[in-house]
Amino acid sequence: MPRIRCHYADCVFLDEGYCAAAATELDPEEGCLTYAPSGEVSAEDAWQENEALEEDWEEAGFAPEGDEDELEDDLEEEELDEEEG
Repeated sequence: MPRIRCHYADCVFLDEGYCAAAATELDPEEGCLTYAPSGEVSAEDAWQENEALEEDWEEAGFAPEGDEDELEDDLEEEELDEEEG
């Protein structure tokens, strides 16, 4: 069974960051239609979830916010090197 990573910190179906619903319905414009708020998540819990998600993205090779300019510079340098070589 595929596991769906859930970004809603207060969903009743959330189980250790993954959706535990038996079935989900996703809409490209509205997002998860299965989402149901539990009302049990504090602002601090949501913040910690966001920090954990950022760490996952960094580990996956995505740059944190603010590093886009540095990446663009690196790409431009690589393109120039390819053109010269």
